[in-house]
Amino acid sequence: MEWAKARPRPEIDLAGSNLYACTLDDLPGARDAVDIAGESPDGYPPLVEAIARRHGLASDRVATASGCSGANFLACAALLEPGDEVLVESPFYDPMPAAARLLGASVSTFERRLEDGYDVDVDRIAAAVTPRTRLVLLSNPHNPSGALALPASLLALGALAARRGFHVLVDEVYLDTVFEGRPAPAATISPSFVSTSSLAKAYGLASLRCGWTLADPEVTHKIRRARDLVDVWAPMPADRLAVVAFANLDAIAARAREIVETNRGAVNAWLGRRPELVCATSHATIAFPRLERFADASPFAARLFAETGTAVAPGRFFGAPAHFRLAFGGRPDLVAAGLSAISSVLDTVAPA
Repeated sequence: MEWAKARPRPEIDLAGSNLYACTLDDLPGARDAVDIAGESPDGYPPLVEAIARRHGLASDRVATASGCSGANFLACAALLEPGDEVLVESPFYDPMPAAARLLGASVSTFERRLEDGYDVDVDRIAAAVTPRTRLVLLSNPHNPSGALALPASLLALGALAARRGFHVLVDEVYLDTVFEGRPAPAATISPSFVSTSSLAKAYGLASLRCGWTLADPEVTHKIRRARDLVDVWAPMPADRLAVVAFANLDAIAARAREIVETNRGAVNAWLGRRPELVCATSHATIAFPRLERFADASPFAARLFAETGTAVAPGRFFGAPAHFRLAFGGRPDLVAAGLSAISSVLDTVAPA
């Protein structure tokens, strides 16, 4: 995140992974809904209820937060104490293990392998769990690869968590970019799971900072109490606009689907023409190609930016330096231009 905030602004940004942003014109009634007053004792009630309805859950299973990263932090704060052990997938989205470390937990990793399509290997997790393990951290679809875990793997992980007495936090911020065969949130599978998400990656509404957790009522209560120590009260203008967004979410989702499917088709076709890149199938708006014959893709990413103004995220930030993360939630014309720019540099540094 420090790199993402401090880097020079690119002409074509394939590193930042938000969907092409909505405007107020995409939210009918938004201007009339804005007000700075409101009650938010355990989250703004209309927003909590809208999230609950969207997922077919009772409102006592929903806690709101500032974005998905905020939801991840609050869930960790609710479930961890100093000295607890946490297992995190690798490659990983760095703010997840960083939150656990900030809260005093010790962090170790288990591998999600490209050769397995980045599926979750429950045997690998079971071998790493100790009596002090309190939390396993996952993303689904996986960040940075966009790969989707097999349903059977998550079921087996839920059973393992129940037997061994730990929780599983699943960052599902990209889940709504799965248009065919979308799985239900992990929190609906087992009480051992906590799901987190937001309106950012799948809907183009990152600036609202509308995030949430789905969990059992007991865990949700702890998450709400953790929020009391962070910001106490939700930002009323943003939460009111988020309620409007949920009222229009089907239309916003249709807009998002058109953008994502256009870009995903272009990226998949492009990857098929680049034999020097090895990449798992992505179900999100990100992909994580490995640059063959290179131990570290960072020099390639730096040259790409210097020569073309196109940014990708170096794999070293995700614990996999031979890769780079390619984000394709932006304007289709810019994504196409970015792919062309990557090809122009690949042709000189990694000819097939």
